[in-house]
Amino acid sequence: MTVTQVLEEARALSPIERIELIKGLVDLMGETTPSVEAKRSLRELRGLGKEIWTGIDAQTYINEQRDEWDKRP
Repeated sequence: MTVTQVLEEARALSPIERIELIKGLVDLMGETTPSVEAKRSLRELRGLGKEIWTGIDAQTYINEQRDEWDKRP
């Protein structure tokens, strides 16, 4: 049976039966989906891009950003 044929059969189902079909398909996908790679830790990003801030004073930067915000219309 092709996917098109399955869809044609699904059109004949009642809304409740369609929901049951969807649940069954989701369960089926869970059985066949390869395991998801382990989640990554946000801590791995520590220090990323730190070279951008070399030589920039944090307080001066903040003050400039605040001044720029105040000048916006």
